Amino acid sequence: MKINFTNKPAQKGAVCVAIFADNKFSDAANAIDSDSGRSIRKAMETARFSGKAGQVIQILAPVGISASSIIVAGVGEQNNDMSLAWESYGAAVTKKLLTSGVNLITFVIGDLEGTYAAKIAFGARLAAYRFDNHRTKLSADKKPSVTSICICGSKSDAAKEAFSSLNELAEGVYLARDLVSEPGNIINPESFAKCISGLSDNGLEIEILDEKDMRKLGMNSLLSVGAGSNYGSKLAIMKWMGGKTGDAPVVLVGKGVTFDTGGISLKPGNGMWDMKGDMGGAAAVTGAMRAIAGRKAKANVIGIVGLVENMPDAAATRPGDIIKSADGQTIEVQNTDAEGRLVLVDALWYGINSFKPCRIIDLATLTGAILVALGQENAGLFSNDDHLANDLTVAGKISGEEVWRLPLGSGYDKLIDTPNADMKNIGGPFAGSITAAQFLKRFVGEVPWAHIDIAGMAWKDKRDDPRESVWATGFGVRLLDSFIANSHEQ
Repeated sequence: MKINFTNKPAQKGAVCVAIFADNKFSDAANAIDSDSGRSIRKAMETARFSGKAGQVIQILAPVGISASSIIVAGVGEQNNDMSLAWESYGAAVTKKLLTSGVNLITFVIGDLEGTYAAKIAFGARLAAYRFDNHRTKLSADKKPSVTSICICGSKSDAAKEAFSSLNELAEGVYLARDLVSEPGNIINPESFAKCISGLSDNGLEIEILDEKDMRKLGMNSLLSVGAGSNYGSKLAIMKWMGGKTGDAPVVLVGKGVTFDTGGISLKPGNGMWDMKGDMGGAAAVTGAMRAIAGRKAKANVIGIVGLVENMPDAAATRPGDIIKSADGQTIEVQNTDAEGRLVLVDALWYGINSFKPCRIIDLATLTGAILVALGQENAGLFSNDDHLANDLTVAGKISGEEVWRLPLGSGYDKLIDTPNADMKNIGGPFAGSITAAQFLKRFVGEVPWAHIDIAGMAWKDKRDDPRESVWATGFGVRLLDSFIANSHEQ
């Protein structure tokens, strides 16, 4: 989809104007309403339009207006920071018109500041995402018709400059969504690693460790998860050193279980098809690294993803097996479907020991329990460092990908003790998300660390947010990019 910013008067295609809450007109809306014989006000009365965010109505353009139609869209309440409001505004309009037959949407924004204009375009890009890779019989009315977005306002140069970084962020979100959406016969540990290798074209330094490399390092916890798969497990490392030479990097770690059957502790068949998305954490880290490199962030950031497939097989790990992690701790595997934490601990160990990070953050579709706790409104945040937790919370609010901090503590930690090894990989029927985080905490030492459980956010069946796609959301890319931009760039 082509994005164009202009300061020239434009009334081509579907012309869109903004209305704030309580029907407060923008200057652009007032001007077009006047030119069209008050058609906007008449249509608003008929449609009970109030300017609420997400409201969109389409009016056939009257005589004297060269546009094909007038789009009236709500922005919501005016406040000090309207970034997310304008982003959602652009997304709502694009989602509404995407398959309508309209080819061009022109947002007439008057003197709106450039950063907000760029956010409209960013929202439009997020809303325009489609995953039609395997659709062969889409009828014409189901295919996207919008090919161009024009943002028409007086601050077009500033808007174009601001959009440059946002466009790279959109590319990262698209990449994450594509990875999560592809089925397990397309994305496996080997093909995922190959995709990451291709990101060297975007300026990332890539290193891929195979099973032989990881076995030498003692990464038996990660390797135990992929033992039943025909695909070799991988550890992919993405490096972006755009900050000061010698500054300790931030390390981002992602769980990449490309398909999760549960292993010997087999999942129920109903709904197992969604487990193609159990690499949502790895997809988020990969997309974030693509965005960070694309906009040439002035920060040192390392992305690490553990890529495995969890399958039942004669060679697969059994319930009751005891394995040794790379840092020497022993784990009794009581449930092979609690596998993500086994992948993460070795990836965390590698990140800490190889790069001596100032901070380390992991993302994972780790527990179903987090949906019970938080639903699909917030990701779960756990941390051993208040400052880091606060920075991530702020980044969540700025990006619109919000997190909610949950507790850690010795009482929860005792739930993963076992007489047979240093720990077990499940904690019983209660506080499942917390005991999973406690498990990870045993492997990070004193390094400032945060764990983000995105099991409720990586894919959604409901589509209340116009910025999100039909299934895969790409959650985490915007959060991590915002965190790096606001907390680690000079």
